[in-house]
Amino acid sequence: METAADATGLRPSHPPKPPRKRHRGLFKYPVVRQLIRFTGVGIICTASSLGIYALLRPWIDPQLANAVALILTSLMNTALNRRLTFKITGGKKRAPDHLNGVIVIVIALVITGGSLGVLHLFRPDATVSEELWTTTLSGFAATAVRFTLLRHWIFRRARHV
Repeated sequence: METAADATGLRPSHPPKPPRKRHRGLFKYPVVRQLIRFTGVGIICTASSLGIYALLRPWIDPQLANAVALILTSLMNTALNRRLTFKITGGKKRAPDHLNGVIVIVIALVITGGSLGVLHLFRPDATVSEELWTTTLSGFAATAVRFTLLRHWIFRRARHV
């Protein structure tokens, strides 16, 4: 049975879906967009970590200052990467994501702490400035490991955003 809407072609229209965003050039690859967002998050977290380290270092051991700075900024880093880099919103799997983020930060701590250990092995009287350079440079390696683990392990469900 044909209705009046069928006969006249007047059907209630649904609002059109917004057009899907098309990226051009290198930006068409999700990993490139993620690396750019990850870099922004990393700059914020690295600056925060270095600031915390520099504030704590005059009063505590370099390894402990490094650990405190990394642990404090890792929570912020995981939350920001979850939301901004991998576009994951909502509370679903938030706790497991942060627990896995702790594992990743332990790996970063081994890399940066190991570099401080090597520095102090060869230069027992290293300055805070030399320690900051050491943790910054080793932090680049830790960052590459962190991005890889976040993308392929923790947030693999959102690799293509």
